[in-house]
Amino acid sequence: MTEAQETQLLPEAVRRRLDPLMLVASKMRSGAMKGERRSVKRGTSIEFADYRNYSPGDDLRKLDWNVYARLERPYIKLLEDEEDLAVHLLLDVSGSMDWPRGDEEGGDRAHHKLLYAQRLCAALAYMALSTGDRLLISTLAEGTPQLYGPARGRGRSVAMLRYLHQLRSIGTTDLNKTLANFALRERRAGLVILMSDMFSPGGYLEGLNRLLAKGHEVVLVHILSPDEMTPPLGGDLRLVDVETDRPQEVTIDATMRAIYEQRLRAWLDELRDTCARRGVHYVLAQTDTPFESVILYDLRRLGLVK
Repeated sequence: MTEAQETQLLPEAVRRRLDPLMLVASKMRSGAMKGERRSVKRGTSIEFADYRNYSPGDDLRKLDWNVYARLERPYIKLLEDEEDLAVHLLLDVSGSMDWPRGDEEGGDRAHHKLLYAQRLCAALAYMALSTGDRLLISTLAEGTPQLYGPARGRGRSVAMLRYLHQLRSIGTTDLNKTLANFALRERRAGLVILMSDMFSPGGYLEGLNRLLAKGHEVVLVHILSPDEMTPPLGGDLRLVDVETDRPQEVTIDATMRAIYEQRLRAWLDELRDTCARRGVHYVLAQTDTPFESVILYDLRRLGLVK
């Protein structure tokens, strides 16, 4: 991975702003383990608390070599003022995230939804790795998901950025199915941050419920481009679905635009209300705003970043 590619996803100036911050689950989750992140609780005890299995990226100085000599298995010794957070980043890479089109490699990628999601995911992953949390990234689209992790430690940042940089949009997303599969596959409850445009014909409610039933703290970052909020179109058009390639003949005039805006507002209100009723944190992120503002403002306001 070149330095230019790395900087494209996570500029050095943004990293410096993220360095003092950490992700925080606002509620205690079942299955939480001790770990390496500095506790937000009071107390400075350095008394032994417990052991956990070694994971790639762990500090080798914390291995208990006596236990390893007896059991021939690596274990990390934990202290009372240390805790661990499982951070699950779910990234929608379906065809609808490849918008606006016409932004091939080297072209104008301003406001591109997938690139915006990749940058946001890179920033969140960098924070998790920097504080020693257990990081897992999973794509959401048809077929087998692409995974990164579980990983710990800032030393894994380059590999994480390389993984995110190679992702491409493809196919459709059944959010109910992909979220349910993730909930079934990943048994460790933690902080789940879903980054998606939420374009899923089959809906999303069942998938969210599956995540919540597993004890996850769920954050939905809803990513839309400015021209999806206010389409710059008019006249007689032939529109093509970016995921299914199905055409639709439409005439866009003042009446049609008003109907579109009304339905968009109703959809956004439904998403917000559904999330609020279930304790899911909802953030609407338009791609014409800096991606780091989602972390530095929105997630901070929700108490998920400190």
